[in-house]
Amino acid sequence: MQLSELLDGHDHQVLQGDPATRITGGMSFDAHRMAPGSLYIAVPGHREGGPERIGQAVRRGAAAVLLEGGLPGPAGLQEVPEDVCVVRVADTRVASPVVTSRYYGEPGRGMDMVAVTGTNGKTSVSSMVESVLRIVEGARVGVIGTSGSRVGSEPVPMPWSVLSTPESPDLQYLLGYMRDRGAGSVVLEATSMALLTHRVDRTFLDVGVFTNLTQDHLDDHGTMENYKNAKLRLFQGLCRHAVVNADDPVGAEIQALMPGAVTTYGLDAEADYRATDLVVDAFGTRFTLHHGGSKYPAAIPVPGRFWVANALATVAACHTLGHDLEALVGALERVAAVPGRFERYETPGGTAVIVDYAHSPDSLEKVLSVIREFAPARIITVFGCGGDRDITKRAIMGKIAGDLSDLCVLTSDNPRTEYPETILDQVATGLTATGTPFERQADRRLAISFALAAAEAGDIVLIAGKGSEPHQIVGEELIPFNDLQVVRELAQA
Repeated sequence: MQLSELLDGHDHQVLQGDPATRITGGMSFDAHRMAPGSLYIAVPGHREGGPERIGQAVRRGAAAVLLEGGLPGPAGLQEVPEDVCVVRVADTRVASPVVTSRYYGEPGRGMDMVAVTGTNGKTSVSSMVESVLRIVEGARVGVIGTSGSRVGSEPVPMPWSVLSTPESPDLQYLLGYMRDRGAGSVVLEATSMALLTHRVDRTFLDVGVFTNLTQDHLDDHGTMENYKNAKLRLFQGLCRHAVVNADDPVGAEIQALMPGAVTTYGLDAEADYRATDLVVDAFGTRFTLHHGGSKYPAAIPVPGRFWVANALATVAACHTLGHDLEALVGALERVAAVPGRFERYETPGGTAVIVDYAHSPDSLEKVLSVIREFAPARIITVFGCGGDRDITKRAIMGKIAGDLSDLCVLTSDNPRTEYPETILDQVATGLTATGTPFERQADRRLAISFALAAAEAGDIVLIAGKGSEPHQIVGEELIPFNDLQVVRELAQA
């Protein structure tokens, strides 16, 4: 398409070149990913891009550049060949989803689109929606989130990223890829930063799901109010219908934002979809689902109240899309396990291990409370806190782990650029106050090894914080590391 067609209706100023330039090689924020005929979107502050890398992008074949403000350096436009079209917009992040969506043919319009936001449960609900839709439709469903992107059982090859919600050029590419491979529905995780930075704009969402809001990501947002407002962007024109947790006070705010277009679910509050009569054991949860004056016996193959809440959100979202309710409820007990979310493993020696992504105070408390309901003996918890992230939650998580565990092994999560022992010191202040015995071992592999060796018959080892993540972030380096894989290696050594 011509650059002028991609920008049609969006305020812009041509600084040089021909706006009829055809974009044929894709588009990206990353200068090193440019190809002949591509569009370089120069987002200020982007790690692999920005205005400072326009020269690199042009040398790699960019036919046009989208920027905000002026060109860097004293020479300005003199550093860009005359045949490269340069266009200024007020905000490159706002313009990006406009041009990228059009370039790929506005793929979100051709599929049922579901986005899930909230502090906890995004990956779990996304996976459950995919699984339920696949069971009731027998069709291919696309998933985009923390565990990567796939359509059906086919992973989508993409540069590895720590972003649960990809930047808009990659997100729109993924949607086009999934549409072209027969996906009738796509479910994606919408993080607070993705919503704040317009990554999810122009995805034409049919349903936006809100799970909950608890303390996390204050390093990005500063205050809980800012964090909440970022989440609320999903319900301010980005989706046609909302499915919200009535047990969370933010649910009422969403109802006020979208009057007449909100469906509620909950375990405690009155809601359109409710669950009662919960029976929890080590293998799952049985409950009664209430909707529209009718009752439906239901079951899920994972234990815990919060998983029932995830199941209600799943059923409500899929029913809103028009699928049969009885079929949806029946599919719940057949949903696939979510990698890294209450993922269970038994070592050859009989030690029960649970790997879970719980990395916030609320999620850690929930997963430990569920394990406490059925644990026959001790709970041994291996956990840490991420570096370069909200430091106020570290002591809180230490106290939660101490209150609900019998032995803790304090270790590194993703230390990033922080000194690991400093993070452990801060977590230990909350843990020490509980009186629960604990060990410190910054090396995560050695910490897991210690926990497995310390476990006795009947004990449960919880490894929390990283779930199915394939890497540990140490400094600026991504080091291959997967908790469950390490458990298997140690157990079979």
